[in-house]
Amino acid sequence: MIAVRGYERRRVGVLGLGRSGLAAARALAAGGANPVCWDDGEAARAAAAAAGFEIEDLTQAAAWGDTSLLVASPGVPHLYPAPHPAIAAASRAGALVDNDVSLFFRAVQMTGAEVRLVAVTGSNGKSTVTALIDHILGASGRPRQMGGNIGRAVLDLDPPADGETVVLELSSYQIDLARVLAPDIAVFLNLSADHLDRHGGLGGYFAAKRRLFELGAPEVAVIGVEETAGRFLAAAMADPSGDGARLVRVSTAERLKGEGSAVFMNRHHLTEWTKGKQAGACDMREAPALQGRHNHQNACAAWAACRALGLGPKAIAAALPTFPGLPHRMENIGAAKGVAYVNDSKATNADAAEKALSTFERIRWIAGGVAKEGGIAPLAPLFPRLAKTYLIGAAAAEFAATLGDAPHEICGDLGTALSRAAAEAEAGETVLLSPACASFDQFASFEARGDAFRAAVLRLIGEGT
Repeated sequence: MIAVRGYERRRVGVLGLGRSGLAAARALAAGGANPVCWDDGEAARAAAAAAGFEIEDLTQAAAWGDTSLLVASPGVPHLYPAPHPAIAAASRAGALVDNDVSLFFRAVQMTGAEVRLVAVTGSNGKSTVTALIDHILGASGRPRQMGGNIGRAVLDLDPPADGETVVLELSSYQIDLARVLAPDIAVFLNLSADHLDRHGGLGGYFAAKRRLFELGAPEVAVIGVEETAGRFLAAAMADPSGDGARLVRVSTAERLKGEGSAVFMNRHHLTEWTKGKQAGACDMREAPALQGRHNHQNACAAWAACRALGLGPKAIAAALPTFPGLPHRMENIGAAKGVAYVNDSKATNADAAEKALSTFERIRWIAGGVAKEGGIAPLAPLFPRLAKTYLIGAAAAEFAATLGDAPHEICGDLGTALSRAAAEAEAGETVLLSPACASFDQFASFEARGDAFRAAVLRLIGEGT
């Protein structure tokens, strides 16, 4: 745990008592503050009280007489679609609103330790890139920690020591509210329509991501430039004077040869280009967990970040093939009777699902849940790859209308969809769960959805042997 100092003997509000909120309360208490906690859920409040924390209704004006700071968890809306009542109360009282990510950066600065901080953001792929950087550092013998939106909460990490690297996955929610952002290396992967209700639209969503670079002022900016937002951000970060961040462009769509620094795909080879010449390369066919264009982008971004950390091309290339991948992200569960089963439950929007649909041929696609804005209309060019689509959840009727004449069936639930797909699949086909939707109509999380799919597939494979 990292103790948060500077608030000794002061009341600090903590809103949201999940993983990050409880870690923030513990870190504040360890630094001498008096955390005063609140959560809308009665069970969460009871658990925090049992852990010894003071509980007070922070939505009430009376709570803010002598409380000048509120630390809000990332799941709590602070502006759109409407501020949480506790945030509104804090703002009316003139209290500052901050989050655990900001407290983390400030706490690390106060230690004076020689630490390298890497922050990764983007709509899709940030968990994989964060884990891949961590994997490469570990394979190279570098001391490191990983946390944020993946693994441990930022304030639950160990106090970083000299020579250590901390790799953080940061969501738009975590970046948007942070008053302090100070990464040495910042990575932006991509932008697609997601979380728009929390940011007031796509522009607000991009503005949240952009704060990591504008407020964060990293030494090195690694930016995916395959879409308009990334190209705009790269142009904004470019500094011909050499006084700003060193910019590294990343792409799988074009060979970024030129005088600047870039990492891109040249057919099957990841290629680093620096100062007008090749500086490193890796055959991505040797990395089984990093197949598909989206994973090639992930690998390019991780390569660029690790090079900025001082690792050599050979060390990085040696580590990529041993990366095991992450659950629920194009996770190959197994095969039965020549049919492959892939769990891509993390694909909660059309852009993420597009990556999986582009990777496989002859697909039995399981899709549906709580649809995001635009639904699956952007995926229409990929419909010819689909042997058939099996629709589940609240979006089933909407998706059926979009699919039109493409073969599809409304199955309702995941178990029925898998049973139907398995019964109809032929050798050489792939049964793919890539929902293009949030899970909350039928599952608590995308992880729960993916776990259910994996368990059902393993039962099915076992029965077929």
